[in-house]
Amino acid sequence: MTQKIRVIVADDHVCVRVGVLGLLQRVPHIEIVGEAADTEGLAGLLDSFACDVVVSDIGMAGIHGGSNAVSFLRRLLRARSHPSVIVLTMICHAHLLSGLLHIGVAGIVDKRDTANALIDAIEAAIAGKVYLSEQVRHAIESFDAPPQPRAGVLSVREWEVFQLYVQGLAVHEIAVRLQRSGKTISTQKRSAMRKLGLETENDLIDYARQIGLA
Repeated sequence: MTQKIRVIVADDHVCVRVGVLGLLQRVPHIEIVGEAADTEGLAGLLDSFACDVVVSDIGMAGIHGGSNAVSFLRRLLRARSHPSVIVLTMICHAHLLSGLLHIGVAGIVDKRDTANALIDAIEAAIAGKVYLSEQVRHAIESFDAPPQPRAGVLSVREWEVFQLYVQGLAVHEIAVRLQRSGKTISTQKRSAMRKLGLETENDLIDYARQIGLA
């Protein structure tokens, strides 16, 4: 490989960043162009440096008081031109993992899997493939209806409804706030749940808790 893969690493744990940077710096065809400890720092790096792949935790503080990085990564992945995103996590909840695939991440690597899994994920992303490390694959395969990667990305309106609902607002309250009909809000809520592979209200709340929205 003649052209280096430019990578930004984002994680709020210093020990994780040091480990990931040490691993990737030993790979000749990978170039680290920045590191961030939170979502705001990641956003600043993306504004300042061109990169091919973002390796990011999702448990970092979000921008403007948000509780995690998922909302930011989702917006990033909806942009017309964007780097590939690989999520580095210890969460093994099937609903969360399927949701990350739905928003378009190129790979998910469990922090407990082998170090080489991250390198494999970066190379797969550059090749246009979706990569799941061993523990992630096991978690998703244990789910009754494994999701199809990229099959159901939530629309902006579905994501708005989903966030407000898990914050405790009732359907009619969301309808008033967003100036839509109650029927429309109910439809968008059901569509969001379907795309995320959630069947019950308990599934929805559990998923929201896993990604820090509840």
